[in-house]
Amino acid sequence: MTTSTTATWTLRPALPEDVEALAELRAVVMRPDLERLGRYDEHRVRQRLRDHYAPEHTSIVVVDGELAGSVTLRPAGSGLRLENFYLSPALHGRGTGTAVLRSLLARADEEGAAVRLDVLQGSAARALYERHGFTVERQDPVDVFMVRTPVS
Repeated sequence: MTTSTTATWTLRPALPEDVEALAELRAVVMRPDLERLGRYDEHRVRQRLRDHYAPEHTSIVVVDGELAGSVTLRPAGSGLRLENFYLSPALHGRGTGTAVLRSLLARADEEGAAVRLDVLQGSAARALYERHGFTVERQDPVDVFMVRTPVS
């Protein structure tokens, strides 16, 4: 017998008032990787999201009626930039991130748009992106910059 562990999820448009919940989620999700890199700062981890929050390009991942994550997909040059893709740790490894990413990449493919992102060095999220066709463009000691060309 096969069982699915993917939670039932939906996306809703982000609202300006979602910013504090998303800043807190970012702090929780990023803490292990930022601590590993010696870059965790209680205030800065939240403030970076507040400073760059773009509700007009952000979707909220809703699971069981509750905010469970976020993802920003904003126009950038001739393509799209994937940012702030955070899921509640309770959903990690259950297929929800894969399902959300697939839906976003399908939209990008329909538009013929390349998608760029950056991920922290050593983050488990990098494997998710590589499984979906992202390749490394460049990297530095902290970040890996990746791109995925549209699939026709």
